[in-house]
Amino acid sequence: MPQDAFHIRRLTAELNTLLVGGKVNRISQVNKDELTFIIYTGKSTVKLILSANASNARVCLSLTEKEPAPVAPNFCMLLRKHLQNAEILSVKQHEFERIVEITFHCTSDFSECDRVLYCELMGKYSNVILTEKGIILGALKTTALENDNHRILLAGAKYLYPAPQDKLSPFDGAGMRSRLENYLSLRPDGVDNEALSLFLFDNVCGLALPTAREIVNRAQTAGKPLWEFVGDFCDNEPCAPCVKWDKGAMADFFAFPVEGGQEMPSLCKAEDEFYTSRETKKGFEDKKRKLENTVRALKKKQTKKLQETLERLKDAEKADSYRIKGELLTANLYRLEKGMTEVELENWYSETCEPIKIALESTLSPSKNAQKYFKVYNKHKRAKEILTPMLEKEQAEIEYTDSVVSEIIAAETMLDLKEIETELTDMGLLRAQKERAGAKKKEAVVPFREYEFQGVKIYAGRNNLQNDRLLRLADPDDIWLHTQKYHSSHVIIALEGRQVFDELLLYAAEICAYYSDGRDGDKIPVDHCKRKYVKKPNKSKAGFVIYTDYKTMLVKPNAHKE
Repeated sequence: MPQDAFHIRRLTAELNTLLVGGKVNRISQVNKDELTFIIYTGKSTVKLILSANASNARVCLSLTEKEPAPVAPNFCMLLRKHLQNAEILSVKQHEFERIVEITFHCTSDFSECDRVLYCELMGKYSNVILTEKGIILGALKTTALENDNHRILLAGAKYLYPAPQDKLSPFDGAGMRSRLENYLSLRPDGVDNEALSLFLFDNVCGLALPTAREIVNRAQTAGKPLWEFVGDFCDNEPCAPCVKWDKGAMADFFAFPVEGGQEMPSLCKAEDEFYTSRETKKGFEDKKRKLENTVRALKKKQTKKLQETLERLKDAEKADSYRIKGELLTANLYRLEKGMTEVELENWYSETCEPIKIALESTLSPSKNAQKYFKVYNKHKRAKEILTPMLEKEQAEIEYTDSVVSEIIAAETMLDLKEIETELTDMGLLRAQKERAGAKKKEAVVPFREYEFQGVKIYAGRNNLQNDRLLRLADPDDIWLHTQKYHSSHVIIALEGRQVFDELLLYAAEICAYYSDGRDGDKIPVDHCKRKYVKKPNKSKAGFVIYTDYKTMLVKPNAHKE
Protein backbone atom coordinates (compact mmCIF):
# COMPACT_ATOMS: atom_id res chain seq x y z
CA MET A 1 0.00 0.00 0.00
CA PRO A 2 1.29 3.51 -0.72
CA GLN A 3 2.05 5.55 2.38
CA ASP A 4 -1.24 7.46 2.62
CA ALA A 5 -1.99 10.14 5.20
CA PHE A 6 -4.35 7.82 7.13
CA HIS A 7 -1.51 5.38 7.83
CA ILE A 8 1.06 8.13 8.41
CA ARG A 9 -1.14 9.62 11.15
CA ARG A 10 -1.08 6.32 13.08
CA LEU A 11 2.58 5.75 12.33
CA THR A 12 3.66 9.16 13.68
CA ALA A 13 1.62 8.57 16.85
CA GLU A 14 3.43 5.26 17.32
CA LEU A 15 6.87 6.78 16.63
CA ASN A 16 6.18 9.77 18.87
CA THR A 17 5.48 7.43 21.81
CA LEU A 18 8.64 5.42 21.17
CA LEU A 19 11.17 8.10 20.20
CA VAL A 20 10.44 11.28 22.18
CA GLY A 21 13.36 11.87 24.53
CA GLY A 22 15.64 9.63 22.49
CA LYS A 23 19.10 10.81 21.40
CA VAL A 24 20.71 10.39 18.00
CA ASN A 25 23.80 8.21 18.34
CA ARG A 26 24.72 7.66 14.71
CA ILE A 27 23.59 8.71 11.23
CA SER A 28 24.46 6.88 8.02
CA GLN A 29 23.25 6.75 4.43
CA VAL A 30 22.67 3.40 2.75
CA ASN A 31 22.13 4.70 -0.79
CA LYS A 32 21.02 7.85 -2.58
CA ASP A 33 17.48 7.54 -1.19
CA GLU A 34 17.76 6.04 2.29
CA LEU A 35 19.04 7.34 5.64
CA THR A 36 19.48 5.45 8.89
CA PHE A 37 19.33 7.01 12.38
CA ILE A 38 20.52 4.98 15.37
CA ILE A 39 18.63 6.34 18.37
CA TYR A 40 19.07 5.57 22.06
CA THR A 41 15.66 5.87 23.73
CA GLY A 42 16.87 5.46 27.33
CA LYS A 43 15.69 1.84 27.37
CA SER A 44 17.09 0.45 24.15
CA THR A 45 18.75 1.37 20.88
CA VAL A 46 16.51 1.45 17.80
CA LYS A 47 17.10 2.04 14.11
CA LEU A 48 14.95 4.61 12.30
CA ILE A 49 14.73 4.39 8.50
CA LEU A 50 14.00 7.53 6.44
CA SER A 51 13.50 6.54 2.81
CA ALA A 52 12.73 8.87 -0.08
CA ASN A 53 12.65 6.06 -2.63
CA ALA A 54 9.88 6.55 -5.21
CA SER A 55 8.43 3.06 -4.63
CA ASN A 56 9.34 2.48 -0.98
CA ALA A 57 9.14 5.92 0.69
CA ARG A 58 8.65 5.52 4.43
CA VAL A 59 9.61 6.50 7.97
CA CYS A 60 9.67 3.52 10.31
CA LEU A 61 11.74 1.53 12.77
CA SER A 62 13.60 -1.42 11.29
CA LEU A 63 15.58 -4.47 12.35
CA THR A 64 17.13 -5.07 8.92
CA GLU A 65 20.90 -4.67 8.72
CA LYS A 66 22.15 -2.74 5.69
CA GLU A 67 25.71 -1.85 4.79
CA PRO A 68 26.25 1.96 4.73
CA ALA A 69 27.65 3.60 1.61
CA PRO A 70 31.50 3.37 1.41
CA VAL A 71 31.73 7.17 1.48
CA ALA A 72 29.15 9.27 3.35
CA PRO A 73 27.35 11.64 0.90
CA ASN A 74 27.20 15.38 1.56
CA PHE A 75 23.67 15.38 3.02
CA CYS A 76 24.59 12.62 5.44
CA MET A 77 27.60 14.64 6.60
CA LEU A 78 25.33 17.68 7.02
CA LEU A 79 22.93 15.69 9.22
CA ARG A 80 25.82 14.41 11.32
CA LYS A 81 27.01 17.95 11.81
CA HIS A 82 23.62 19.34 12.90
CA LEU A 83 21.81 16.36 14.48
CA GLN A 84 24.48 14.20 16.11
CA ASN A 85 23.56 13.74 19.82
CA ALA A 86 20.36 15.76 19.30
CA GLU A 87 17.28 14.93 21.38
CA ILE A 88 13.98 14.12 19.67
CA LEU A 89 11.22 16.43 20.88
CA SER A 90 8.34 15.24 18.70
CA VAL A 91 7.32 13.16 15.72
CA LYS A 92 4.10 14.38 14.10
CA GLN A 93 2.18 14.58 10.85
CA HIS A 94 1.70 17.92 9.12
CA GLU A 95 -2.08 18.40 9.03
CA PHE A 96 -3.51 15.44 7.05
CA GLU A 97 -0.64 15.33 4.54
CA ARG A 98 2.00 12.74 3.69
CA ILE A 99 4.62 14.72 5.58
CA VAL A 100 6.34 13.61 8.79
CA GLU A 101 7.94 16.34 10.92
CA ILE A 102 10.65 15.26 13.37
CA THR A 103 11.71 18.04 15.74
CA PHE A 104 15.16 17.83 17.35
CA HIS A 105 16.63 19.84 20.21
CA CYS A 106 20.28 20.41 19.27
CA THR A 107 22.95 21.61 21.67
CA SER A 108 26.64 22.29 21.24
CA ASP A 109 29.36 24.08 23.16
CA PHE A 110 28.33 27.40 21.61
CA SER A 111 24.66 27.17 20.68
CA GLU A 112 21.28 25.62 21.41
CA CYS A 113 18.35 25.45 18.99
CA ASP A 114 15.53 23.35 17.59
CA ARG A 115 15.74 21.91 14.08
CA VAL A 116 13.01 20.18 12.08
CA LEU A 117 13.53 17.30 9.66
CA TYR A 118 10.71 17.10 7.10
CA CYS A 119 10.13 13.70 5.52
CA GLU A 120 7.87 14.12 2.49
CA LEU A 121 6.51 10.70 1.49
CA MET A 122 5.09 11.51 -1.93
CA GLY A 123 6.13 8.84 -4.43
CA LYS A 124 8.68 10.14 -6.92
CA TYR A 125 8.57 13.55 -5.19
CA SER A 126 9.63 12.09 -1.82
CA ASN A 127 12.35 14.01 -0.03
CA VAL A 128 14.07 14.61 3.32
CA ILE A 129 14.74 18.25 4.22
CA LEU A 130 16.51 19.71 7.28
CA THR A 131 15.48 23.18 8.45
CA GLU A 132 16.23 25.66 11.23
CA LYS A 133 13.75 28.47 11.96
CA GLY A 134 12.01 27.73 8.66
CA ILE A 135 15.22 28.05 6.61
CA ILE A 136 16.55 25.04 4.67
CA LEU A 137 19.95 23.78 5.82
CA GLY A 138 20.05 20.99 3.24
CA ALA A 139 17.96 18.45 1.34
CA LEU A 140 18.43 14.89 0.20
CA LYS A 141 17.14 15.92 -3.26
CA THR A 142 17.73 19.51 -4.31
CA THR A 143 16.13 21.44 -7.19
CA ALA A 144 17.99 23.32 -9.89
CA LEU A 145 17.21 27.02 -10.18
CA GLU A 146 16.45 26.72 -13.90
CA ASN A 147 13.64 24.23 -13.20
CA ASP A 148 10.13 25.64 -13.43
CA ASN A 149 9.37 24.85 -9.81
CA HIS A 150 7.63 26.99 -7.24
CA ARG A 151 9.62 25.34 -4.44
CA ILE A 152 13.32 26.04 -4.12
CA LEU A 153 15.02 23.28 -2.15
CA LEU A 154 18.45 24.78 -1.68
CA ALA A 155 20.35 25.72 1.48
CA GLY A 156 19.36 29.22 2.60
CA ALA A 157 15.92 29.20 0.98
CA LYS A 158 12.72 29.35 3.02
CA TYR A 159 11.02 25.99 3.43
CA LEU A 160 7.58 25.87 1.82
CA TYR A 161 5.16 22.97 2.05
CA PRO A 162 4.27 21.28 -1.25
CA ALA A 163 1.37 22.95 -3.07
CA PRO A 164 -1.94 21.38 -2.00
CA GLN A 165 -3.85 19.19 -4.44
CA ASP A 166 -7.32 20.06 -5.66
CA LYS A 167 -8.81 17.69 -3.10
CA LEU A 168 -10.93 18.03 0.01
CA SER A 169 -9.82 17.49 3.58
CA PRO A 170 -11.41 14.32 5.05
CA PHE A 171 -12.72 16.59 7.83
CA ASP A 172 -14.57 18.90 5.39
CA GLY A 173 -17.95 17.17 5.64
CA ALA A 174 -19.90 19.97 3.94
CA GLY A 175 -17.60 20.15 0.93
CA MET A 176 -17.58 16.37 0.58
CA ARG A 177 -21.38 16.20 0.77
CA SER A 178 -21.69 18.82 -1.97
CA ARG A 179 -19.28 16.99 -4.28
CA LEU A 180 -20.84 13.61 -3.59
CA GLU A 181 -24.37 14.84 -4.28
CA ASN A 182 -23.18 16.39 -7.54
CA TYR A 183 -21.39 13.13 -8.42
CA LEU A 184 -24.51 11.04 -7.72
CA SER A 185 -26.76 13.39 -9.67
CA LEU A 186 -24.80 12.59 -12.81
CA ARG A 187 -25.40 8.87 -12.24
CA PRO A 188 -29.17 8.34 -11.94
CA ASP A 189 -28.74 4.54 -12.10
CA GLY A 190 -26.75 4.59 -8.86
CA VAL A 191 -23.19 3.57 -8.05
CA ASP A 192 -21.57 0.54 -6.43
CA ASN A 193 -19.02 0.43 -3.61
CA GLU A 194 -16.05 0.46 -5.98
CA ALA A 195 -17.31 3.64 -7.67
CA LEU A 196 -17.72 5.32 -4.26
CA SER A 197 -14.22 4.20 -3.29
CA LEU A 198 -12.81 5.74 -6.47
CA PHE A 199 -14.78 8.93 -5.70
CA LEU A 200 -13.07 9.19 -2.28
CA PHE A 201 -9.68 8.38 -3.79
CA ASP A 202 -10.06 11.10 -6.44
CA ASN A 203 -11.65 13.79 -4.24
CA VAL A 204 -10.31 13.39 -0.69
CA CYS A 205 -6.65 14.05 0.08
CA GLY A 206 -4.49 11.52 1.87
CA LEU A 207 -6.44 8.34 1.11
CA ALA A 208 -5.08 5.37 -0.80
CA LEU A 209 -7.61 3.27 -2.70
CA PRO A 210 -7.55 0.34 -0.20
CA THR A 211 -8.25 2.80 2.63
CA ALA A 212 -11.09 4.35 0.63
CA ARG A 213 -12.62 0.89 0.09
CA GLU A 214 -12.45 0.17 3.82
CA ILE A 215 -14.15 3.49 4.62
CA VAL A 216 -17.02 2.83 2.18
CA ASN A 217 -17.60 -0.67 3.58
CA ARG A 218 -17.46 0.53 7.19
CA ALA A 219 -19.82 3.47 6.48
CA GLN A 220 -22.43 1.14 5.01
CA THR A 221 -22.13 -1.25 7.95
CA ALA A 222 -22.47 1.64 10.42
CA GLY A 223 -25.41 3.12 8.44
CA LYS A 224 -23.88 6.62 8.43
CA PRO A 225 -23.64 9.13 5.58
CA LEU A 226 -20.26 8.80 3.84
CA TRP A 227 -19.33 12.49 4.28
CA GLU A 228 -19.80 12.23 8.05
CA PHE A 229 -18.07 8.90 8.43
CA VAL A 230 -14.81 9.75 6.57
CA GLY A 231 -13.53 12.33 9.05
CA ASP A 232 -14.49 10.24 12.08
CA PHE A 233 -12.74 7.16 10.62
CA CYS A 234 -9.55 9.08 9.74
CA ASP A 235 -9.36 10.72 13.16
CA ASN A 236 -10.55 8.04 15.57
CA GLU A 237 -10.14 4.59 14.01
CA PRO A 238 -7.77 2.66 16.32
CA CYS A 239 -4.59 1.21 14.83
CA ALA A 240 -4.80 -2.59 14.33
CA PRO A 241 -1.89 -3.37 11.97
CA CYS A 242 -1.69 -6.48 9.83
CA VAL A 243 0.04 -7.78 6.71
CA LYS A 244 -1.57 -9.67 3.86
CA TRP A 245 0.02 -12.55 1.96
CA ASP A 246 -0.62 -13.64 -1.61
CA LYS A 247 0.83 -16.81 -3.17
CA GLY A 248 3.46 -17.11 -0.46
CA ALA A 249 4.67 -13.50 -0.77
CA MET A 250 3.90 -10.49 1.40
CA ALA A 251 1.49 -8.44 -0.71
CA ASP A 252 0.47 -5.44 1.46
CA PHE A 253 0.16 -3.96 4.96
CA PHE A 254 -2.73 -2.16 6.66
CA ALA A 255 -3.45 -0.19 9.83
CA PHE A 256 -6.83 -1.90 10.13
CA PRO A 257 -7.87 -5.57 10.06
CA VAL A 258 -8.52 -7.09 6.61
CA GLU A 259 -9.79 -10.47 5.54
CA GLY A 260 -6.93 -12.96 5.48
CA GLY A 261 -4.56 -10.51 7.17
CA GLN A 262 -1.90 -11.59 9.66
CA GLU A 263 -1.98 -9.50 12.84
CA MET A 264 1.23 -7.59 13.65
CA PRO A 265 2.42 -6.14 16.98
CA SER A 266 2.91 -2.63 15.57
CA LEU A 267 2.51 -0.64 12.39
CA CYS A 268 6.29 -0.08 12.27
CA LYS A 269 6.81 -3.85 12.34
CA ALA A 270 4.22 -4.37 9.57
CA GLU A 271 5.79 -1.68 7.38
CA ASP A 272 9.33 -2.89 8.00
CA GLU A 273 8.51 -6.48 7.06
CA PHE A 274 6.54 -5.44 3.98
CA TYR A 275 9.13 -3.02 2.60
CA THR A 276 12.06 -5.27 3.51
CA SER A 277 10.38 -8.13 1.67
CA ARG A 278 9.72 -5.94 -1.37
CA GLU A 279 13.21 -4.41 -1.41
CA THR A 280 14.84 -7.82 -0.97
CA LYS A 281 12.86 -9.23 -3.88
CA LYS A 282 13.60 -6.23 -6.12
CA GLY A 283 17.27 -6.17 -5.09
CA PHE A 284 17.57 -9.87 -5.91
CA GLU A 285 15.85 -9.47 -9.29
CA ASP A 286 17.98 -6.42 -10.18
CA LYS A 287 21.24 -8.12 -9.23
CA LYS A 288 20.27 -11.34 -11.00
CA ARG A 289 19.41 -9.39 -14.15
CA LYS A 290 22.67 -7.40 -13.94
CA LEU A 291 24.80 -10.53 -13.55
CA GLU A 292 22.93 -12.37 -16.29
CA ASN A 293 23.32 -9.45 -18.71
CA THR A 294 27.03 -9.23 -17.90
CA VAL A 295 27.60 -12.93 -18.57
CA ARG A 296 25.47 -12.98 -21.71
CA ALA A 297 27.42 -10.00 -23.06
CA LEU A 298 30.63 -11.94 -22.38
CA LYS A 299 29.25 -15.00 -24.19
CA LYS A 300 28.31 -12.85 -27.18
CA LYS A 301 31.93 -11.65 -27.42
CA GLN A 302 33.26 -15.17 -26.96
CA THR A 303 30.93 -16.56 -29.64
CA LYS A 304 32.03 -13.86 -32.09
CA LYS A 305 35.68 -14.59 -31.35
CA LEU A 306 35.08 -18.34 -31.78
CA GLN A 307 33.41 -17.73 -35.15
CA GLU A 308 36.42 -15.72 -36.31
CA THR A 309 38.75 -18.50 -35.16
CA LEU A 310 36.66 -21.10 -37.01
CA GLU A 311 36.80 -19.05 -40.21
CA ARG A 312 40.57 -18.63 -39.93
CA LEU A 313 40.95 -22.33 -39.23
CA LYS A 314 38.82 -23.11 -42.28
CA ASP A 315 41.23 -21.05 -44.40
CA ALA A 316 44.18 -22.80 -42.77
CA GLU A 317 42.72 -26.16 -43.81
CA LYS A 318 43.59 -25.18 -47.41
CA ALA A 319 47.32 -25.39 -46.59
CA ASP A 320 47.82 -28.70 -48.48
CA SER A 321 46.37 -27.25 -51.69
CA TYR A 322 49.08 -24.54 -51.65
CA ARG A 323 51.82 -27.14 -51.00
CA ILE A 324 50.58 -29.26 -53.92
CA LYS A 325 50.59 -26.25 -56.26
CA GLY A 326 54.11 -25.32 -55.15
CA GLU A 327 55.41 -28.86 -55.74
CA LEU A 328 53.70 -29.13 -59.16
CA LEU A 329 55.24 -25.82 -60.22
CA THR A 330 58.69 -26.92 -58.97
CA ALA A 331 58.44 -30.20 -60.93
CA ASN A 332 57.38 -28.38 -64.12
CA LEU A 333 59.73 -25.38 -64.09
CA TYR A 334 61.06 -26.35 -67.52
CA ARG A 335 57.55 -25.87 -68.97
CA LEU A 336 57.06 -22.40 -67.49
CA GLU A 337 58.15 -18.97 -68.69
CA LYS A 338 58.23 -15.61 -66.97
CA GLY A 339 55.20 -13.48 -67.87
CA MET A 340 52.66 -16.31 -67.73
CA THR A 341 49.49 -15.58 -65.69
CA GLU A 342 48.15 -19.13 -65.54
CA VAL A 343 49.24 -22.69 -66.20
CA GLU A 344 47.36 -25.99 -66.40
CA LEU A 345 49.29 -29.00 -65.07
CA GLU A 346 48.55 -32.65 -64.34
CA ASN A 347 47.80 -33.17 -60.67
CA TRP A 348 49.77 -36.27 -59.66
CA TYR A 349 48.27 -36.14 -56.14
CA SER A 350 44.81 -36.90 -57.50
CA GLU A 351 43.80 -40.48 -58.19
CA THR A 352 42.54 -39.55 -61.67
CA CYS A 353 45.39 -37.05 -62.37
CA GLU A 354 42.89 -34.49 -63.67
CA PRO A 355 44.46 -31.17 -64.75
CA ILE A 356 44.64 -28.31 -62.28
CA LYS A 357 44.82 -24.63 -63.13
CA ILE A 358 47.40 -22.64 -61.13
CA ALA A 359 47.42 -18.83 -61.11
CA LEU A 360 50.81 -17.15 -61.63
CA GLU A 361 52.15 -13.63 -61.19
CA SER A 362 53.50 -12.41 -64.51
CA THR A 363 56.17 -10.25 -62.81
CA LEU A 364 57.72 -13.24 -61.01
CA SER A 365 59.91 -15.99 -62.37
CA PRO A 366 58.54 -19.60 -62.36
CA SER A 367 60.70 -20.53 -59.35
CA LYS A 368 59.59 -17.41 -57.46
CA ASN A 369 55.97 -18.33 -58.13
CA ALA A 370 56.60 -21.82 -56.69
CA GLN A 371 58.30 -20.29 -53.61
CA LYS A 372 55.32 -18.00 -53.14
CA TYR A 373 52.96 -21.00 -52.88
CA PHE A 374 55.30 -22.72 -50.39
CA LYS A 375 55.40 -19.51 -48.34
CA VAL A 376 51.58 -19.37 -48.19
CA TYR A 377 51.53 -23.09 -47.31
CA ASN A 378 53.93 -22.57 -44.36
CA LYS A 379 51.89 -19.58 -43.17
CA HIS A 380 48.65 -21.60 -43.13
CA LYS A 381 50.42 -24.56 -41.51
CA ARG A 382 51.67 -22.37 -38.63
CA ALA A 383 48.23 -20.78 -38.32
CA LYS A 384 46.62 -24.22 -38.01
CA GLU A 385 49.08 -25.23 -35.27
CA ILE A 386 48.22 -22.06 -33.34
CA LEU A 387 44.48 -22.00 -34.01
CA THR A 388 43.69 -25.61 -33.05
CA PRO A 389 44.57 -25.23 -29.33
CA MET A 390 43.10 -21.71 -29.42
CA LEU A 391 39.80 -23.17 -30.65
CA GLU A 392 39.77 -25.71 -27.82
CA LYS A 393 40.46 -22.96 -25.29
CA GLU A 394 37.69 -20.71 -26.64
CA GLN A 395 35.21 -23.60 -26.65
CA ALA A 396 36.13 -24.35 -23.01
CA GLU A 397 35.62 -20.68 -22.10
CA ILE A 398 32.14 -20.67 -23.67
CA GLU A 399 31.34 -23.89 -21.83
CA TYR A 400 32.42 -22.25 -18.57
CA THR A 401 30.37 -19.12 -19.34
CA ASP A 402 27.34 -21.33 -20.00
CA SER A 403 27.84 -22.90 -16.57
CA VAL A 404 27.79 -19.44 -14.94
CA VAL A 405 24.59 -18.53 -16.84
CA SER A 406 23.07 -21.78 -15.55
CA GLU A 407 24.03 -20.88 -11.97
CA ILE A 408 22.46 -17.41 -12.27
CA ILE A 409 19.22 -18.80 -13.70
CA ALA A 410 19.04 -21.39 -10.89
CA ALA A 411 19.70 -18.73 -8.19
CA GLU A 412 16.76 -18.20 -5.82
CA THR A 413 18.24 -15.99 -3.08
CA MET A 414 20.86 -13.28 -2.63
CA LEU A 415 23.13 -15.93 -1.08
CA ASP A 416 23.07 -17.80 -4.40
CA LEU A 417 24.30 -14.67 -6.19
CA LYS A 418 26.94 -13.61 -3.67
CA GLU A 419 29.78 -15.90 -4.80
CA ILE A 420 28.75 -15.71 -8.46
CA GLU A 421 29.39 -11.97 -8.15
CA THR A 422 32.80 -12.75 -6.61
CA GLU A 423 33.51 -15.15 -9.47
CA LEU A 424 32.70 -12.49 -12.08
CA THR A 425 34.77 -9.91 -10.19
CA ASP A 426 37.76 -12.28 -10.24
CA MET A 427 37.23 -12.68 -14.00
CA GLY A 428 37.41 -8.88 -14.36
CA LEU A 429 33.81 -8.57 -15.58
CA LEU A 430 32.64 -6.61 -12.53
CA ARG A 431 34.31 -3.91 -10.50
CA ALA A 432 35.16 -4.82 -6.94
CA GLN A 433 32.99 -2.87 -4.50
CA LYS A 434 34.70 -0.11 -2.57
CA GLU A 435 35.26 -0.85 1.08
CA ARG A 436 33.99 1.62 3.63
CA ALA A 437 36.80 3.67 5.15
CA GLY A 438 37.91 2.03 8.39
CA ALA A 439 35.61 -0.96 7.91
CA LYS A 440 36.96 -4.42 8.59
CA LYS A 441 36.93 -6.65 5.55
CA LYS A 442 34.36 -9.41 5.96
CA GLU A 443 35.26 -12.83 4.61
CA ALA A 444 31.95 -14.49 5.32
CA VAL A 445 31.70 -17.88 3.61
CA VAL A 446 28.37 -18.50 1.89
CA PRO A 447 26.97 -21.84 3.10
CA PHE A 448 26.21 -24.74 0.75
CA ARG A 449 22.62 -25.75 0.09
CA GLU A 450 22.08 -28.34 2.79
CA TYR A 451 19.57 -31.22 3.03
CA GLU A 452 19.04 -34.23 5.24
CA PHE A 453 17.48 -37.57 4.28
CA GLN A 454 16.98 -40.22 6.96
CA GLY A 455 19.86 -38.80 8.99
CA VAL A 456 22.28 -38.47 6.03
CA LYS A 457 23.54 -34.98 5.09
CA ILE A 458 23.44 -33.89 1.45
CA TYR A 459 25.22 -30.77 0.18
CA ALA A 460 24.80 -28.91 -3.13
CA GLY A 461 27.05 -26.13 -4.44
CA ARG A 462 25.51 -22.80 -5.37
CA ASN A 463 28.12 -21.89 -8.01
CA ASN A 464 31.44 -22.97 -9.54
CA LEU A 465 33.50 -21.71 -6.60
CA GLN A 466 31.35 -23.64 -4.15
CA ASN A 467 31.44 -26.73 -6.36
CA ASP A 468 35.25 -26.73 -6.10
CA ARG A 469 35.14 -26.13 -2.34
CA LEU A 470 32.58 -28.89 -1.86
CA LEU A 471 34.79 -31.30 -3.79
CA ARG A 472 37.80 -30.48 -1.59
CA LEU A 473 35.84 -31.00 1.62
CA ALA A 474 34.24 -34.33 0.62
CA ASP A 475 35.63 -37.68 1.84
CA PRO A 476 36.91 -40.15 -0.79
CA ASP A 477 34.01 -42.56 -0.20
CA ASP A 478 31.28 -39.91 -0.25
CA ILE A 479 28.97 -40.00 -3.28
CA TRP A 480 29.36 -37.26 -5.90
CA LEU A 481 26.54 -36.42 -8.36
CA HIS A 482 26.28 -34.29 -11.50
CA THR A 483 23.82 -34.16 -14.40
CA GLN A 484 24.94 -35.69 -17.67
CA LYS A 485 25.18 -33.25 -20.62
CA TYR A 486 23.74 -30.41 -18.52
CA HIS A 487 25.36 -27.75 -16.37
CA SER A 488 24.41 -28.36 -12.74
CA SER A 489 25.40 -28.00 -9.11
CA HIS A 490 27.82 -30.56 -7.75
CA VAL A 491 26.05 -32.62 -5.08
CA ILE A 492 27.76 -34.62 -2.32
CA ILE A 493 26.16 -37.29 -0.14
CA ALA A 494 28.20 -37.24 3.10
CA LEU A 495 27.99 -40.91 4.09
CA GLU A 496 30.31 -40.76 7.13
CA GLY A 497 30.98 -44.48 6.91
CA ARG A 498 27.39 -45.50 6.14
CA GLN A 499 26.18 -47.37 3.07
CA VAL A 500 24.34 -45.60 0.27
CA PHE A 501 20.84 -46.86 -0.55
CA ASP A 502 18.51 -46.34 -3.51
CA GLU A 503 16.07 -43.89 -1.87
CA LEU A 504 18.97 -41.69 -0.76
CA LEU A 505 20.52 -41.69 -4.25
CA LEU A 506 17.17 -40.80 -5.81
CA TYR A 507 16.62 -37.93 -3.36
CA ALA A 508 20.08 -36.43 -4.04
CA ALA A 509 19.79 -36.96 -7.81
CA GLU A 510 16.46 -35.10 -7.91
CA ILE A 511 18.08 -32.12 -6.16
CA CYS A 512 21.00 -32.24 -8.61
CA ALA A 513 18.60 -32.30 -11.58
CA TYR A 514 16.60 -29.38 -10.18
CA TYR A 515 19.67 -27.13 -9.90
CA SER A 516 20.64 -27.71 -13.53
CA ASP A 517 19.86 -26.51 -17.04
CA GLY A 518 17.38 -29.38 -17.31
CA ARG A 519 15.13 -28.43 -14.39
CA ASP A 520 12.15 -28.00 -16.75
CA GLY A 521 12.58 -31.51 -18.17
CA ASP A 522 10.87 -34.71 -17.09
CA LYS A 523 13.66 -37.30 -17.07
CA ILE A 524 17.17 -35.94 -16.53
CA PRO A 525 20.27 -38.22 -16.59
CA VAL A 526 22.34 -37.83 -13.41
CA ASP A 527 25.77 -39.46 -13.05
CA HIS A 528 27.02 -40.58 -9.64
CA CYS A 529 30.24 -42.12 -8.37
CA LYS A 530 32.50 -42.08 -5.34
CA ARG A 531 34.32 -38.82 -4.72
CA LYS A 532 37.71 -40.57 -5.19
CA TYR A 533 36.91 -41.10 -8.87
CA VAL A 534 36.43 -37.36 -9.48
CA LYS A 535 39.54 -35.42 -10.50
CA LYS A 536 40.10 -31.72 -11.08
CA PRO A 537 42.74 -31.08 -13.79
CA ASN A 538 45.48 -28.58 -12.97
CA LYS A 539 44.76 -24.99 -14.01
CA SER A 540 41.21 -25.89 -15.09
CA LYS A 541 38.31 -23.47 -14.70
CA ALA A 542 36.30 -23.43 -11.48
CA GLY A 543 33.72 -26.22 -11.41
CA PHE A 544 35.39 -28.31 -14.15
CA VAL A 545 36.15 -31.96 -13.31
CA ILE A 546 36.63 -35.32 -15.00
CA TYR A 547 35.26 -38.54 -13.50
CA THR A 548 35.24 -42.31 -14.03
CA ASP A 549 33.58 -45.45 -12.59
CA TYR A 550 30.18 -43.80 -12.65
CA LYS A 551 26.59 -44.96 -13.06
CA THR A 552 23.67 -43.02 -14.52
CA MET A 553 20.08 -42.73 -13.35
CA LEU A 554 17.08 -40.91 -14.87
CA VAL A 555 15.19 -38.67 -12.43
CA LYS A 556 12.57 -35.95 -12.35
CA PRO A 557 13.90 -32.59 -10.99
CA ASN A 558 12.71 -31.81 -7.47
CA ALA A 559 13.98 -29.00 -5.20
CA HIS A 560 12.81 -30.82 -2.02
CA LYS A 561 12.28 -27.43 -0.37
CA GLU A 562 10.44 -29.11 2.47
